[in-house]
Order: sequence, then structure tokens, then C-alpha cells
Amino acid sequence: MSLKNDRYAYRVVWSDDDHDYVGLCAEFPSLSWLAATPEAALKGIRKVVAESVEILKEDGDEIPQPIYSKKYSGKFIVRVPPEIHRELTLQAAESGVSLNKLASAKLGRR
Repeated sequence: MSLKNDRYAYRVVWSDDDHDYVGLCAEFPSLSWLAATPEAALKGIRKVVAESVEILKEDGDEIPQPIYSKKYSGKFIVRVPPEIHRELTLQAAESGVSLNKLASAKLGRR
């Protein structure tokens, strides 16, 4: 079973605990698939997601929208302790940039 136009966000990681690759789907965080190879883990999780979508459809439940299909405004609110707010404001001022620009740059680092 496979999904037509599957646009979900998949990831495959190694699990030291299981000694296998784990297939994951961001939109279905409760699902996973263990396999000996990354390719098999991806194939497995995609199959489990497709089956889950079919069950949700049959039950009339809401089906998660793919993350990459959603539109984002680019705005979100983050609460931090006052001390961190002060320190970030100081860093921004010393760098000659806005607090928003500094925070965006820090969040964008990998």
C-alpha cells in the first residue's frame, strides 16, 4: 500500500538501542518502523503511514496535513526568561542589528 502524492516529512536514523535503522514521520510522531537498512526503514514507515491514513479516512478522522504543504507566516512567539531577553537585546545592540534579526540568525544555525 502506498499513498498517492505522499508529501509527508520522513527521516531515517540509526538506533543504538535497537541496532537497526528507524523510519520516522514528523506528521505521525507515534509511528515508526525498524529495519536493517535505511532504505527498508523508509519503505516501512511510508507503508505504515499510508495504512494509517486509510484508517483515519475510514473512521472520518482528521488526516494530518504535510508540514511542507502548509503556509507559514514567518512569525511565532517565544517566551524566554527576562535575563535571556536582556542579554539578547544587549548582543543585538552591540552587533548593530535588531533583536528580531539576531534571534532569527541564532535560530537558523545548524
